[in-house]
Amino acid sequence: MKAAAFAPGNVSGVFKIVHDDDPRRMHSLGMGFTVSEGVTATVTEAPATEVSFNGEVFDFPTVRHVVEALASRPVRVMLESPLPLSGGFGLSGASALATAYALDAGLGLGLDENAIGMTAHVAEVTNLTGLGDVCGQFRGGCLAKTVPGDPLASVALPVAEQAVFYRYFSPIRTREIIGHPGHATRINAAADGALAEIDELAGAGVSAFGEYVSVAKRFSIESGLLRHSEVRRIIEEVEAHGGAASMIMLGNAVFATAAFEGAKETRLTRHRARVMG
Repeated sequence: MKAAAFAPGNVSGVFKIVHDDDPRRMHSLGMGFTVSEGVTATVTEAPATEVSFNGEVFDFPTVRHVVEALASRPVRVMLESPLPLSGGFGLSGASALATAYALDAGLGLGLDENAIGMTAHVAEVTNLTGLGDVCGQFRGGCLAKTVPGDPLASVALPVAEQAVFYRYFSPIRTREIIGHPGHATRINAAADGALAEIDELAGAGVSAFGEYVSVAKRFSIESGLLRHSEVRRIIEEVEAHGGAASMIMLGNAVFATAAFEGAKETRLTRHRARVMG
């Protein structure tokens, strides 16, 4: 048995925490987009379940949760990605979703795609490694999530595929943010205003990505999440030259519509998670 699948990285610009005791209904609303890079998961039979990330054995509870939910025997999961863990690219969600697709293909489970997506989402929520990345990775593109209680529901925003520039500085532990009631209250209050703005932009057919990025920047400030001095500096620098930039949720990292010093380039794409080969 051997199978491989890919799930794209996901950049979240705005998020609102939707609390629910049922992990199938706890998720986030918000706005984000998938990028060309992501996670490739290759699964094979093994004497004992093992997960590795870029060649190093890795304790990855979110991925192990997917394996325990879907595999009836031990497997080896080999994850590969050029993107940084804990940098705000949703790699926990991408790893879980790519693993779920690979296991379904390799073990011949015959699951429908919603079941695959929900398995990955539940693994994320249960392990507090994310709330909404799986939806973006499952759908692909620049999306708004506005339906409480449905983690895989989204609306495509009228934004074209294009170059995006980013720089990563240091991680933020998602668990410490989404598990803290004080943080959640301020984040959700800021998100309500941001989501209303995004709805207005989409309703008016606004296709300029920078307009949505500017909403995300305001959210990053009003939520209290934008604290890193270098991220702030880069946002101001990009805006001074006519671009738009914001903080990547959740990481001390920045994304922008224009190049800046020290930036790496990726691409906003509509590619979604899929089985390879």
